[in-house]
Amino acid sequence: MRKSSIYLFVLGFAVVVVLALASAGLVVSAQNTNSSTTMANTSKPKTKHIKKAAPAMPRCDNTKQEQTDLSGTYTGKVKHGDQPAMDATLTITGSTFTMTGGPEAMSGRITAVTTCGYTAATFMMGDLTPPTPGPNPPPALPAMSLRAKKVGNSLTLTSVPGEKQKVSFTTGAAKAKPKPRKHKAKAKTGTTATPPAKQ
Repeated sequence: MRKSSIYLFVLGFAVVVVLALASAGLVVSAQNTNSSTTMANTSKPKTKHIKKAAPAMPRCDNTKQEQTDLSGTYTGKVKHGDQPAMDATLTITGSTFTMTGGPEAMSGRITAVTTCGYTAATFMMGDLTPPTPGPNPPPALPAMSLRAKKVGNSLTLTSVPGEKQKVSFTTGAAKAKPKPRKHKAKAKTGTTATPPAKQ
């Protein structure tokens, strides 16, 4: 075998080894690329937490009106205009009212209507008996528009904006009755008599 043939054989073998190593490197690189792609694809996407909007509060329908019964007997202070507040008792029975206290007593008719939590009360003073028909009818009875707030047995009346007559009525705060104190009976300590000593 000639030396040139040996050189060609060794050179060819070296080329085959280099090609084999290069292809092996490409396969490993391809596997790494596939594995990194697979790893990226298998990760779970981050979910954003979306806050739910609070339910809207239902709006009040101001076209709905409800007749309100303010019946009861209320004791408190009445104030008219610039006059000082005076003790008064207001009694409402259905659609009629009477107020006693101060310089004069008043009576008449009351109409109370509640709309969206607001109670409007109209007080008409005087005799509500229909007058006899005639050429000269009597003047209209005076009326007042007040706002009413009733909580339990308490009633507050105040003039609405634009009302000519400034009137207010407020029930007095009820005084809490003091609770009677309970006395605990003390336990009796019994004393035992000692017998006389024997002599």
